[in-house]
Amino acid sequence: MKINVFAAAILALGLASPAFAKEEPVSFAEDIQPILQIRCGTCHQAGGAGLEQSGLDLTTYEGLMKGTKHGAMIVAGDPVTSNLMVLIDGKADKSLQMPHGKKKLSSCDRDLIRKWIKQGAKKN
Repeated sequence: MKINVFAAAILALGLASPAFAKEEPVSFAEDIQPILQIRCGTCHQAGGAGLEQSGLDLTTYEGLMKGTKHGAMIVAGDPVTSNLMVLIDGKADKSLQMPHGKKKLSSCDRDLIRKWIKQGAKKN
């Protein structure tokens, strides 16, 4: 009897732990868009060098999902093959890394963007 109570207690504790908790959804409007506005918006908006050179408009969800003159930036559900992550993680040629000529996005910001993409890159 003691073993069953002990096992039940361990199971209850395990189910209550964060490892088993449902992952909170990342919001484009509340979490991702502010990062893009603050860190990327000056270049990737109308009149900005980033928009002129690449065609990437980061002022809207639709602009991000449209991508660049050269292709998509986001592969919903797959941050590893999403070009945005390649560029902001510093895995591209130095001349293409983003934000160009500025301090790299924090690991927290990059992880949040990665999580949003993994969750399907929803317009939420």
